[in-house]
Amino acid sequence: MLKSKSKRVATIDAGGTTFKCAIIDDKKTIIASKRVSTTSPLNTIEGCVRFFKDQEAAGRSFERVGIAAFGPLDINPSSPNYGSIMETPKSGWSNFNLKLAIETALKKRVDIDTDVNAALLAEKEWGVAKGCDSAAYVTIGTGIGAGLFANGGLLGKPFHPEFGHIRIKRHTEDKAFDGVCSFHSDCLEGLASATALTKRCGNPLNLPQSHIGWEIEAYYLAQACLTLYLTNRPQRIILGGGLMLAPHLIDNVRAQFDSLLGGYLEQSQTDIEMLIVRPELGDDAGLYGGAYLAGLG
Repeated sequence: MLKSKSKRVATIDAGGTTFKCAIIDDKKTIIASKRVSTTSPLNTIEGCVRFFKDQEAAGRSFERVGIAAFGPLDINPSSPNYGSIMETPKSGWSNFNLKLAIETALKKRVDIDTDVNAALLAEKEWGVAKGCDSAAYVTIGTGIGAGLFANGGLLGKPFHPEFGHIRIKRHTEDKAFDGVCSFHSDCLEGLASATALTKRCGNPLNLPQSHIGWEIEAYYLAQACLTLYLTNRPQRIILGGGLMLAPHLIDNVRAQFDSLLGGYLEQSQTDIEMLIVRPELGDDAGLYGGAYLAGLG
């Protein structure tokens, strides 16, 4: 009896620093992957397309492509600009149609959504939010974005939340920092993204756990979690992105969240630990999110 051929999809976690590309099969196995630096659209897309064509030449064919992309992104299927990066400080990427570029080069169906929406869907399907009726995913990297799921679907459709640009209260030791958002200066993204922490304090990899920068970061992320919790009451708030790889940060965020909540709603430490979590799929949540969009869900 012949074994049935496994299904494979191509996926791209299109971030502001790196485009992570992979082939994933229906056992959720990453069978090939590559990182392409996010430079100009032309060079970045060329690098991704070359990887996928090399995989096909090696016999690792795939049916569809899923893209989990940085935003702001036009995700309205009725829009003439569906799949385009909207106005962004990322040089050269404003109004670039990422979906169309990949579709044209690979001649495959491409499904696209924001990186946080896609990662959230993957975590609901296979990860820490499995079985939850409501959840939020916040990515803290070059920028900050959030995806929200409730009432059976992603909130904000046919658009997406711009949670990274909410206003937050300044930490008392952070009054002089201007913020890095080119639109709002000191919004959440402007004060708490990895870009902001690096500009304020230097490379996060070199900061000791006791550095004031981590306390400031946790304070801002705790406010973000509090806003999500009090407005949407999600069962999980998943904090992902490169900055959350710092092992001590999530406990600091939980502690500051507890302090800001001030005993309201009677949330125990265990409740908070179950509420504010890191992605079970780790740094690959975006890749699996793209695979979900491409039909593995």
